[in-house]
Amino acid sequence: MCGITGAIWTDPELALDGATLRRMTDQLAHRGPDDAGYYASDFRAREPYESLPGVGLGHRRLSVIDIAGGHQPLANEDETVWVVLNGEIYNYPALRHRLEGSGHKFRTHTDTETIVHLYEDEGVDCFQHFNGMFALAIWDQRRRRLVLARDRLGKKPLVYRDEGKRILFGSELKSILAVPGVPREIDPAALDEYLTYQYVPHPNTIFRGIHKLPPGHYAIWEDGKLTLTPYWTPDFNTQQHWTAASAAERLRELMYDAVKIRLRSDVPLGAFLSGGVDSSITCLLAQQALKELSGERLKTFTIGFPVKEFDESGYAARVAKHLDTDHHTLEVQPDAVSILSKLVWHYDEPFADSSAIPTWYLSELTRRHVTVALSGDGGDELFAGYPRYRAVSLAAAIDRLPLLRRLIASPLWHKLPTGKRDRSFWRRALRFSTAVGNTPQRRYLEWIAIFRETQRAALYSDEFVARLPNSDPLAFITRNWNRAKSRDAVSAASLTDLVTYLPCDLMTKVDIAAMAHGLEARCPFLDYRVVEFAAGLPCSLKFRRGQGKLLLRQAFGHELPAEVFSRAKMGFGVPLSKWFRDELRSMTRDVLLSSTARDRGYFRPSAVESLITEHESGNYDHSPRLWSLLFFELWQREWVDQGVSTHAMTSSST
Repeated sequence: MCGITGAIWTDPELALDGATLRRMTDQLAHRGPDDAGYYASDFRAREPYESLPGVGLGHRRLSVIDIAGGHQPLANEDETVWVVLNGEIYNYPALRHRLEGSGHKFRTHTDTETIVHLYEDEGVDCFQHFNGMFALAIWDQRRRRLVLARDRLGKKPLVYRDEGKRILFGSELKSILAVPGVPREIDPAALDEYLTYQYVPHPNTIFRGIHKLPPGHYAIWEDGKLTLTPYWTPDFNTQQHWTAASAAERLRELMYDAVKIRLRSDVPLGAFLSGGVDSSITCLLAQQALKELSGERLKTFTIGFPVKEFDESGYAARVAKHLDTDHHTLEVQPDAVSILSKLVWHYDEPFADSSAIPTWYLSELTRRHVTVALSGDGGDELFAGYPRYRAVSLAAAIDRLPLLRRLIASPLWHKLPTGKRDRSFWRRALRFSTAVGNTPQRRYLEWIAIFRETQRAALYSDEFVARLPNSDPLAFITRNWNRAKSRDAVSAASLTDLVTYLPCDLMTKVDIAAMAHGLEARCPFLDYRVVEFAAGLPCSLKFRRGQGKLLLRQAFGHELPAEVFSRAKMGFGVPLSKWFRDELRSMTRDVLLSSTARDRGYFRPSAVESLITEHESGNYDHSPRLWSLLFFELWQREWVDQGVSTHAMTSSST
């Protein structure tokens, strides 16, 4: 697990000097604290080529496989193909065996070298063969081209800036922002998306002109032209026919192998354990595989909070005892003010999922003991585990009854008293009935949005509205929902989450929080073989009568405590609502109502003040919206107002 960055150019005026390449790479030092490496070649004429672009590659390494020999950038035998990799190729032993059989000579024992040689044989078709999580760059001197690629599910990040005669790229925005002259112009459409989703969806970033490479894509820059191509498009419309028993057996086989190949490591390894379904299954299989491979006990990690409704440490401890893992628990007292500044620097674009806070503390604890940790991410999307799928199922049933649908969607319900609390039963019922009259995609967005469409309209200033393009954040949901248009509503929603919420929110959250502490997080549920299998399952095997994850219970319920499957889903949260009435209260007013914030011209000051006042009164819970606004303003002060941040050189967290 590492950080990669670099550039390619055909205009000498845009050349990247050595100092800039090192500065770009140093911005990623937290991702790879063990080693740094560079490759640089100036733009020049060179036989037998007409001319060669200038190229710079930078790499920060977190040593996991072949600690002594895995230095990057890494080249083939004649140094005509160079690669930098962030991530892991889990099936590299099988690939290496095949490549050695066809005559390739290996100089290291790293997974990275298999990329070089497989690319030599198959070009960009090589990505079809990798089972792993990765973002990588390949400089192909013979073809005079740069290839960028990202893993199927978007577990590793990759951003780029196409300037025509130069491409800049990096694992994080901060590496590109380290290049002199890169503009920092906020994209109004991206800001609109951020306030809708709490993240900026790919391919956008918050900055105009800088983009995210979408998951499952590669990009080729050749002769001054950049072309993006998908190499993996899972089939969401074909439903396979399985009995519950045969599906459970196949799932056990796939998950066991997915866990087993993720245990390869030359450094200490453990697992996150919350006591919920997904992490418990991951730890169960990891414990079994470790005993088979080495006889060792699995190290497991959880954090506890002093606020009971956010504390899962008791559940985790019971699962750890049941599995006989080497368990570690840390009770933390979150410092909301100090952690905000760390999050703002490390996430380096607005990111308002507050579960980044416990993820940060969990990563910090885990890194004290191990360098690699397994995670249960992906189970909710693949096996319909989110409570909101109950609303999706109910709304789909109502769609089949037009008279009932019109009655529930009637505006007359809006005149009934609902109480003022956002999470009261009647307010939730009103929100549901209001959305029922919409298309399935739009009502789903209304349910998951941080600021719904009407709330954003009330928040935005006239000046900002005039700058918004003619686009709708719903388009991100719609184009992915339509990939499963022949499926039932719950399958369509969960598969949409798999390719939207999962890479843009959950994978971003885990990657940044873990890599901030030099920790590698691996996700067995997101093995592409498991994903393709789960995507083709009928909904009835996963979700029925408001209950999700049925197949996980069928496959693993007999080996785990019953409460793992029977207790209510808690999520991974912090007492954000309380913080905005206590320790964050004065900071929120000082920051969001300051002249600096007002002068930016994005929001109506009266609308912002109303959100704060209503929340402080206790009658409304605006904490997700306030967190989004607070994060955005602090992010601007760090990354827009002050130029290149030097936090990487001074932060004790790295």
